[in-house]
Amino acid sequence: MEMTDSALPIAGWPAIVTRGLHKRFGTQVAVRSLDLDIPVGSFCGIVGPNGSGKTTALRMMTGLLRPDHGQVWISGHDTWEQPAIVKRLLGVVPDPLNLFERLSARELLSHLGEIRQMDREVVARRASELLDIMDLGESVDKQIGGYSHGMRKKTAIAAALLHRPAVLVLDEPFEGVDPVSVLAVRSVLDRYRAAGGTVVFSSHTMELVEKMCDYVAVMSKGELLAAGSTSDLKEGVTLEQAFITLVGVDPVDSAKLAWLDGSDVTAPGGTSGSRGTHSVSGDD
Repeated sequence: MEMTDSALPIAGWPAIVTRGLHKRFGTQVAVRSLDLDIPVGSFCGIVGPNGSGKTTALRMMTGLLRPDHGQVWISGHDTWEQPAIVKRLLGVVPDPLNLFERLSARELLSHLGEIRQMDREVVARRASELLDIMDLGESVDKQIGGYSHGMRKKTAIAAALLHRPAVLVLDEPFEGVDPVSVLAVRSVLDRYRAAGGTVVFSSHTMELVEKMCDYVAVMSKGELLAAGSTSDLKEGVTLEQAFITLVGVDPVDSAKLAWLDGSDVTAPGGTSGSRGTHSVSGDD
């Protein structure tokens, strides 16, 4: 496909394409030869156990981490060959957030608008609308350093949406965010996507991914196990059940923890006994 120098999505390309994406830290392979196509306009959830490579993959896709091998295209533009264009096409909420602690949420969005050379009136209007729907209240003019984790997440999401990117990449965006705020953020993302935007986010919460996503990529031990529509991956079961089957989780042997139900109680002095056989009088 022909490349251009315009900061616009190239027709015919998926929102994100990775080919042979590979990253090693010492002897540990974090992501192994990742080939993934994420469709334009999709709500894509990248799921996997802790240490599966989700965050590393997202950081390489967005240009925050250089891969050892492989390529990434955002809306048809090479992340490493055309970084300026890709940055204009992307909105990113990384983990960790790395926000400017001494700025307020309003100042942060204003600062980002200046960096992106956006019209000041447009920035002021969008910032006010975004921060209002994120329900930050009077905190919008207080330093971010004093925000709760959930408030920081909502500020970062507002900042990522400010320039109305073609692709929005969010690493664990709902972690530490209260249920009411999740609904507010979800409504914003649904409207963004309905207008052609693409949302890609990682999560450990299968129920949330199942409710929000129409496309899912499952990773484990740095490898892509499956990718496709949510309905195709589920095949008549819940997404959590499909995920467990794909990852191959061993059943938990809770019999080893019999002491939790009180069947193995050690009395004072190192002797075993059952509850109720050891009495303590008020005179002891």
